[in-house]
Amino acid sequence: MTEAKLGLIVVSAIIIAFAFVMRRFGALQTTGVVATAIITVAIAASLFLTQ
Repeated sequence: MTEAKLGLIVVSAIIIAFAFVMRRFGALQTTGVVATAIITVAIAASLFLTQ
């Protein structure tokens, strides 16, 4: 696994975790968190598989 792929996995996890923290503080609705998670996973998978 290259450093780019590892970085992609780490950054994706951080984005999703940040969305859950924002939900906990009331800054995001549940639908926003779900949308963020789905879109992040889709983009990460696309980039991961094309590298």
